[in-house]
Amino acid sequence: MMNLARRVRMPMLLVMTVMAAGADAAAQAAAAGTPAGAGQAPAATPAPSAAPTSRAPLPDMQRVAAALGVTCDYCHAGRGGSTSPAVTSTGKPRLAVAREMIDMTAALNTSIQAATGKPANENVAVQCITCHRGVSIPRPLTDILLQTALRQGPDAAVTQYRELRDRHYGRQAYDFGEETILNAVRRLSAARPEAAVALAQLNLEFFPKSVNSLVALAIAQSRDNDEAAIVTLKRALEIEPENGELKGRLFQLEEVVARRNRAGAPR
Repeated sequence: MMNLARRVRMPMLLVMTVMAAGADAAAQAAAAGTPAGAGQAPAATPAPSAAPTSRAPLPDMQRVAAALGVTCDYCHAGRGGSTSPAVTSTGKPRLAVAREMIDMTAALNTSIQAATGKPANENVAVQCITCHRGVSIPRPLTDILLQTALRQGPDAAVTQYRELRDRHYGRQAYDFGEETILNAVRRLSAARPEAAVALAQLNLEFFPKSVNSLVALAIAQSRDNDEAAIVTLKRALEIEPENGELKGRLFQLEEVVARRNRAGAPR
């Protein structure tokens, strides 16, 4: 009887051990979110998850807003009492543009560090203000004036320059130096001489001793008024009487006028 009981007890212990092991495996599978019985087949190696996109950390947004000369509602829709979405002229969300520009700035700084071989704290860092300088769209003032002169006429360009100068002079938004308007005058002189004349005269208002402005004005005037150009060149010679280039330009222009007068030909 003792041998029989021992033989019966041994299979029962084996069954209980197997059941306990199965229950333990099922509990582990449930905790891992794996259906029971899934372990009967070889488990497939899980595919590596895609690495998260590396994005530059957000800078101080108050400093960004100051660099662009804007407030929070420039990008964030619904702020400042506005319910319209904050988008660009092409319909793209300004927040998306800002995020991409922040990433671009970080990439530029990385490239600068790689190019110079210096540690980050020894390089000049590119920041929002590096380009924007207090305006949301950092277009050079020369280009702004050219676009306005061509699309709206010289009077609009002159008015625009005065308004921008009143608003931004003494800050770093635009270059109000002598060459800014002069560059626009030179580019307008051939195709739009009336616009070039208006802008050259505007430049002389702020830089009255600018010989370069007087020369640019004379060149534009000579497109349809040689006599006015001669008067302007003589003004320039009063400032720089020994300037050989001025003397040469004046001599050539006076010869043209003299030959035309001798021939009796109209301008």
